[in-house]
Amino acid sequence: MDKSWINKPHLSQDYKLGVKSFLDFAFGKSTALVMKCPCNRCSLVKSKSREDVEGDLMCFVFLNTYTSWYLHGEDVCVTETAQVPSDIAQVESDSTVNLLDDLFPNSDTNMHGGDEPGSFEHTMGTDRPSTSSGNCGEGEDFDELFADFNQELYTGCTKFTKLSFLLKLYHIKCMCGISDKGISMVLDLLKEAFTHAKLPDSFNGMKKVIRKLGLNYKSIHACPNDCMLYWEGDAEREDCKVCEASRWKVSEASRWKVSEKSTVSGSENITKKAPAKVLRYFPLKPRLQRLFMSSKTAKHMTWHVTASNSDGKLRHPRDGLAWKAFDQKYPEFASDPRNVRLGLVTDGFNPFGTMSSSHSIWPVILFPYNFPPWMSMKQTSMILSMVIPGKHMPGNDIDVYLQPLIKELKELWSDGIETLDSSTKQRFNMRAAIMWTVSDFPGLGNLSGWNTYTTLACPSCNYEGIGQRLRHGRKNCFIGHRRFLPQDHDFRQNETNFDGKIETRAPPGTISGSTIIHQLEQVNVRLGKKPRVFGVGKKRARSVGESSEKNVFDNLVYTLLDDKDKSKDNLNARKDLCELGIRSELWPVDNEKYQAACFTLNKEGKDIFLSVLKNVRLHDGYASNLSSCVDVCSGKLSGLKSHDCHVIMRDLFSVAIRNLLPENVRSTIIELCQFFRDISAKVLDIDELDKLQDRVVLILCRMEMFFTPSFFTVMVHLIVHLTEEAKYGGPVPFRWMYPIERKYKNELWMQNSQLNRRNRAIDIDREMHLNFAKWIKQKVEMNEIDGITDDLRCLALRPSEQVVKYTAYNVNGFKFRTTKRDSSLKTQNNGVYVAAETMSYASSRDPNPRAEWKIAVHIQPKDVYDMGDPNDSE
Repeated sequence: MDKSWINKPHLSQDYKLGVKSFLDFAFGKSTALVMKCPCNRCSLVKSKSREDVEGDLMCFVFLNTYTSWYLHGEDVCVTETAQVPSDIAQVESDSTVNLLDDLFPNSDTNMHGGDEPGSFEHTMGTDRPSTSSGNCGEGEDFDELFADFNQELYTGCTKFTKLSFLLKLYHIKCMCGISDKGISMVLDLLKEAFTHAKLPDSFNGMKKVIRKLGLNYKSIHACPNDCMLYWEGDAEREDCKVCEASRWKVSEASRWKVSEKSTVSGSENITKKAPAKVLRYFPLKPRLQRLFMSSKTAKHMTWHVTASNSDGKLRHPRDGLAWKAFDQKYPEFASDPRNVRLGLVTDGFNPFGTMSSSHSIWPVILFPYNFPPWMSMKQTSMILSMVIPGKHMPGNDIDVYLQPLIKELKELWSDGIETLDSSTKQRFNMRAAIMWTVSDFPGLGNLSGWNTYTTLACPSCNYEGIGQRLRHGRKNCFIGHRRFLPQDHDFRQNETNFDGKIETRAPPGTISGSTIIHQLEQVNVRLGKKPRVFGVGKKRARSVGESSEKNVFDNLVYTLLDDKDKSKDNLNARKDLCELGIRSELWPVDNEKYQAACFTLNKEGKDIFLSVLKNVRLHDGYASNLSSCVDVCSGKLSGLKSHDCHVIMRDLFSVAIRNLLPENVRSTIIELCQFFRDISAKVLDIDELDKLQDRVVLILCRMEMFFTPSFFTVMVHLIVHLTEEAKYGGPVPFRWMYPIERKYKNELWMQNSQLNRRNRAIDIDREMHLNFAKWIKQKVEMNEIDGITDDLRCLALRPSEQVVKYTAYNVNGFKFRTTKRDSSLKTQNNGVYVAAETMSYASSRDPNPRAEWKIAVHIQPKDVYDMGDPNDSE
């Protein structure tokens, strides 16, 4: 049958004849008075009469993807041995079929075979996976999943199979944060309401079905003192081989768990001990394989090689020096672009979301850097590797928990694993390497083994650090940034305004990986801190610009506000100035009183500074509600997250301090804010990074001229190395913790976010009814008018009786609101700037217009109406 008319204009004669021939064919094959409507609006869901179907097809056009009319009597070629219930033919199974195809690429099943891929019968042919060769367990799992896939949820169900329904229910559980007990209660209710439904008895039964889809995790017992893992050769031990602590819980309330075990003679109760700590480990190999087995991600895994970089700017870690040096050192690994490059990220968070509890757990997450920039740092690309149990942070013992991951990474580095690439339908040996680790600064010390609490806390300076101990402040300070200046710079000879000495030292050299390995080999401690991650490609840990920015912000703001608890300018800091013999004008008088420094804000200045932050209006999602974090009366800031500090430093700080401080102090702080803005850009230029390095050294030197030494903690000092880190690792957004913190927040508040999500306000104007339009529409729908033309039918059905008016709308990821709605909110999303071109005249009598000018026209929407799209089926 000719079906070419489907794609022709719906008002053409060929289309009209095609619709009539389709209706004659469909109703000639069945004695029913209704059939599934194949228009774009109904999409084979609603059943209608012939007249209604004809009207819909003329108004909303034929569904162009419905080329096999198997729901309307057209014969479909299937194998004779396939026995399929007719009702299941209507199940929407494409997504589940694709899932099974990706999960079991080794099977011989052709789940999309046949000439008519839209038919559900083709998903259940006689081809079955062969279990005689290959993994028998995989074949058994496929058989069971295939049976659940073919099984109706209940007799007569045409929407779900058992497998698709359980997958949908499990997805809802994860998205809404429903507990295991809660989902078990839902299953009990469903079984009670639908007695014939083929549902598991509890969530455990549901997990048994879903577990066959793969990506399981392993439970590994751990010593309660974080000394060892009970795995591999130590799996059968009962106590720790280091501290001899028991493997099991010792509290009376939770010491024993009772389980039933059947024996040959009958059933008897036996006791099962509860482990003191359990590490949840998610094997990495199958998760990396899934990236290539999935058709949605496999094609992006070679982006880092296939995409060009014509201008040489840094947009991705592949443009950094570390990536290029790695390719030169390991050309065999780099020869295959499908080999995976990973970044290891870890940080602790409180799973209960309350500050009153000190409980913390430490997930370890991997980022695949093969993906393009718009994918690699997204939550959908994160690979959860393990969850280190609490309730205390692992600290320096984190390497004990990393052992399973490091072992698997070493195997992936040396041997690789055979993997199917669904984009090319070819098998290859996939290898993987850790490029670097990402963490906050204390976490860097735990991962690398470098002590971050001494005067040698800076891992980049290594043993050439500039730190010194303050006697009164009892803290380490890191002054002496003049050593990073050129040898002929005037600041090197300036003794008065700095530390009282002439600076002759050269800047510390860049430490190499082999040097770090050699230093670690010299460490001889019982438990040791030889970080096993260096065994995989010998990678170093990277410091995080975000962590430095947050600490610089805290030091700066609380010092300007002269906060009694957090200011770096206090009595002990002034005593340290006296101890060092510098800046005598700031020395305390009688060891108790001291005059205000040039960087301290007075009462009026504090009010102006805090009022700017409190009254600022930002876009939705740009930052948290800053006004709730500012208390103008008490002159304090509290509750700011790291991203809030990032936003203030980049965009608001330089505005808030204008005309509040002396020129030299103000200009230096504004340059510091501009540095953080430039270094955190998504696109970096190598030449600009060299200029940024010169700028930040001068900024730090100028800050040393008026801030006290206690201000310069190691986090302030670390900003001098951020440009070098950017050269090696690429743009900072690929190495900061914001995506991880955002994921933790989503995990904590998944359920509440669903409840607190702001509903879009939609006001329906009900006074614009057109009586005639309503009357003619009713007549046409009821077929009370004979001889009605197709044009009149479309005209009667298409116009809407209602006008939908919105107070907000989203365009290309940006939100805009009307003036009225925006005036009552804390954030500002009102106003559209449109560039208009005009000619310039000197006067009304000027006959010679000048060149075209571009004028920015500010448009403020009063109301937003949805007028509809004539080609839209909705």
